[in-house]
Amino acid sequence: MIEVRALSVRYPGAGSDALSDVSLDIPGGAFVALMGGNGSGKSTLARALNGLLRPSAGSVSVDGMTTADAAALPEVRKRVGMVFQNPHLQVTSLTVEREIAFGLQNLGMGTDALRRKVDGQLASSGLAALRTRPPRTLSGGEQQRLALAAVLAMRPAHLVLDEATSLLSPASREAILDAVREERRERGTTVILITQFAEEALAADRLVILRAGRIADDGDPGSVFARCAFPEVPLPSPRAARR
Repeated sequence: MIEVRALSVRYPGAGSDALSDVSLDIPGGAFVALMGGNGSGKSTLARALNGLLRPSAGSVSVDGMTTADAAALPEVRKRVGMVFQNPHLQVTSLTVEREIAFGLQNLGMGTDALRRKVDGQLASSGLAALRTRPPRTLSGGEQQRLALAAVLAMRPAHLVLDEATSLLSPASREAILDAVREERRERGTTVILITQFAEEALAADRLVILRAGRIADDGDPGSVFARCAFPEVPLPSPRAARR
């Protein structure tokens, strides 16, 4: 479970908080979508969930461990996997298979187990034929699939996607979301999906709207969209809303 209590985050030199007094409970296995305009605090919240940003006030706890405890941060970051908007900032290895192996090696996994794990993750992500390719030669969709595969190989309990589909084609977006849904079905992984696409948010169990660093609405996606009065939040098409 992820527990956010009266969380405020202020960047150094900023005149105001990027997040202000945010409280949120996300049970294990939940699928929560997060939306809001530019500057609403979405990415700040995402980075606070695994301790990449520390609270200026309040707290974030992951499965009972607080991100304020430096000794707990390695375990927190192992439990909360992050996939960012731009895979170029996350994928750093020389080949596809090395990228998936990198985090597992840091966990001290033995050679035989590592090989089996990498092979399985390559197969499940549809990247087996690309295993020896340099990531820079892949398409944007393939690179994002690789970034996701590398995170999922670590078996996080909670997965945060920070607009991970925003730069992709509709087909690539759907492929990423299919992989995420499958991971949730098979392992009960918590999914926190930060998105600018209303149709993606409709697939979640819950939708949280951020505005000016505060929670503006929180509830069933259909109900939240029905009462949404914020022009910066895109609404689903009538066809999507009826699904």
